[in-house]
Amino acid sequence: MPRLFAALPVPEEVADELSALQSGVPDARWVLPENFHVTLCFAGEVQGSTMRDLEEELSDIAGPPFSVAIAGVEQFSSGKQPRALVATVERSDRLDWLQQKVSTVARNCGIEVERRKFRPHVTLARFSSNAETGHHLAQFMASNGTLRAGPWIAEHFSLYSSRTGRNGSIYTEEASYPLTF
Repeated sequence: MPRLFAALPVPEEVADELSALQSGVPDARWVLPENFHVTLCFAGEVQGSTMRDLEEELSDIAGPPFSVAIAGVEQFSSGKQPRALVATVERSDRLDWLQQKVSTVARNCGIEVERRKFRPHVTLARFSSNAETGHHLAQFMASNGTLRAGPWIAEHFSLYSSRTGRNGSIYTEEASYPLTF
């Protein structure tokens, strides 16, 4: 059973800028540039009929394209242990609106959606629970804290499935939903 999530894809030129940062932190499992995205809603494992309902209901979301930009880096941690290294995405009313609409649609399809605060980001690397990042992570954060990438125009969002592969997650675009005027 696939895990599903809705996200904004990151365009190739921005992915290239972000992938150029991917070095210098031991024990980092760097995310492949083709897997860069801004998650709007993580649905988790979803059965066939619910997946079809979700695919159909997401197509009813209508809104205009909007600008998205990267502004800085951050680490997500569990206590003192880093879990992920991310490029932060600037908040905007349009991005927040789309995230809320997608989450509402998922809930209406019977999917239990995480209730934590939306923190838009692009995951650059993940860390295992015993990762030894030491001062390297602090140096990365200091060197890239003023990172700017984009902006780009989000003209669509997508529903992706995620399966575990030998070298990490494999994402497949299941459906694409245009943002139009």
